[in-house]
Amino acid sequence: MQEKNIYKSTIKVPASDKFFYILLDIFLVFVLIIVLIPIWATITLSFRPSTFIGSNLEGMFLAPWKWSTAAYTALLGNRGFIQAFLNSLKILVFGVASALFMTVPLAYGLSVKTLPGRKFFNTFVLIPYLFSVGMIPTYFVVKNVGLIDHIAAVFIPGAVGTYNCIIMRGFFEGIPDELKESARIDGAPEWMVLIRIILPLSKPILMTIGLYYGVSFWNDFFHAMLYLNKSDLQPLPILLRNILLGASMNENLDVNAFGETPVSAIKAASVFMSAIPMILAYPFIQKYFTKGTLLGSVKG
Repeated sequence: MQEKNIYKSTIKVPASDKFFYILLDIFLVFVLIIVLIPIWATITLSFRPSTFIGSNLEGMFLAPWKWSTAAYTALLGNRGFIQAFLNSLKILVFGVASALFMTVPLAYGLSVKTLPGRKFFNTFVLIPYLFSVGMIPTYFVVKNVGLIDHIAAVFIPGAVGTYNCIIMRGFFEGIPDELKESARIDGAPEWMVLIRIILPLSKPILMTIGLYYGVSFWNDFFHAMLYLNKSDLQPLPILLRNILLGASMNENLDVNAFGETPVSAIKAASVFMSAIPMILAYPFIQKYFTKGTLLGSVKG
């Protein structure tokens, strides 16, 4: 028994620290409740049946046998909503792929200490982060390139984010130089060092930056509003705005197609469905998220 007691922790937490942690726990629980109430209200509102009579506060606590999927059925049966959802998926997939394809080589190049003019290129990349060229010049560039009314116009202008590039560069700098030098001594070209050595060790930062890009492209409303004029190209954020405002700017959105389903339920269901892809993706990336951000920011 005495041998077992040797391994027991003898560290005592001061009473003042215990009181602080109790207050911190109470505060975090309070914040969690504040965050969850709007989410729960949106979910219950989206399942509200057309026969429901009561206030919005009462609707937040609907009994399960009073729930209805009419709003989701109406949305999934609407051609405009399906088209907008598919457009957003295209922007998400192609946007993340193209952004990583351009950000990874740039960040790796900036992380190579023997790169001629490395300080100049790092400063050059940092300039757009500090000074924006503005909306009108960017619009004319996109127009002259011929990307107006092309879905690529939403993700190509922002395919390389300076902040993401800096974080990724810091992660690459943290990889031991001995691994890179061993491959170079064996005659491997620089692109092979990147593919065979760097990328297999960079899963945390790739997942993290991919999540950053994915959330940005999925929620992008402004660029879609500027560059996409055709209704069949508009993504989900544009359609969601039209539903929430009660407008019918999208020709594919037939307001009468929702039938007798309450408008409030349609709005809530559209908001919840627009968040589902990010909700499903985050649990799989969460384990890489903190590690990738911290390791990249320490060196960056």
